[in-house]
Amino acid sequence: MSIKVLSLSDTLLNFIYSPQIHARFNDVDLVIGCGDLPYYYLEYIISTLNVPLYFVRGNHASVVEHTVTGPRTSPRGAVDLHRKVVSHRGLLLAGVEGSLRYSQGPFQYSQADMWLNVLTLVPQLLINRAVYGRYLDIFISHAPPKGIHDKTDLPHQGIDAFLWLLKVFKPSYHFHGHIHVYRPDTETKTRFQTTTVINSYGYAETSVFPSSGEWAPLGMLNRGKRSEQEWLFKTGSIEGKGKKKDFILK
Repeated sequence: MSIKVLSLSDTLLNFIYSPQIHARFNDVDLVIGCGDLPYYYLEYIISTLNVPLYFVRGNHASVVEHTVTGPRTSPRGAVDLHRKVVSHRGLLLAGVEGSLRYSQGPFQYSQADMWLNVLTLVPQLLINRAVYGRYLDIFISHAPPKGIHDKTDLPHQGIDAFLWLLKVFKPSYHFHGHIHVYRPDTETKTRFQTTTVINSYGYAETSVFPSSGEWAPLGMLNRGKRSEQEWLFKTGSIEGKGKKKDFILK
């Protein structure tokens, strides 16, 4: 059975922050916030649709958001997924917040920091494999993975560790934000190996299914060991808009 997901990021939409949201998205089962949205906006979605909401913060998020009902450090009723792994209605979810560091903002990280964030998820992902027969169904982040939907400027470069996570733990979906979409021909949905990567700028609607159970051998987890498992880190492909690009991870 599919689960209807509404994913959002980066920009407020008037028709969502209004009573229209109930009629427009009355079939949504789960909401995913991919960052840089005000807490009050997410709270409105939760209270109007009355469905669970999981989120990560973006690089522009405030540590404290001041509203007419008082200060907020997170949206009430939502689940912060940063460095967490959870199960929701049979779906296995995990998340990492922020972007690459380019200033002194609170939710910015170096590539090394992002590796630490991702590796923190690994013990629970291994437990998922033992219990559910697969590691992960949905990965949620603000920044995109390296080489998929990202840009060349430092703030919008993709994350090396996210690409590694997709290759090793093979989630069915990776929802991200951060990359603003200004042209109608901008690619926002890309198939990478077994994962569909979706840029949720504004919003996206997706019917998701649990993973088929495809997995990588545990030997793949040691990224520093160059042996017969080296193929996992060296080759891959990106597909989108009918084009396929082979690349090398170094």
